[in-house]
Amino acid sequence: MGETNAKTLRVTLVRSPIGYSKEQKATVRALGLRRLHQTVEHEDTPAIRGMIRKVIHLVRVEEQESYETA
Repeated sequence: MGETNAKTLRVTLVRSPIGYSKEQKATVRALGLRRLHQTVEHEDTPAIRGMIRKVIHLVRVEEQESYETA
């Protein structure tokens, strides 16, 4: 009845941002990633998608369906 189909994104840091620009390092940090192979989950929003697009060469992204009931 009150189910919403919200997507979440699992973002994993697979390459080090060392040697890349300050902006890319800041984007990795803003995504909540601090160390290699760390995984964080974010809601699938245009802002998060844009951040991921800037550092796609450093991260692995998996989409997940999450079902929420109200």
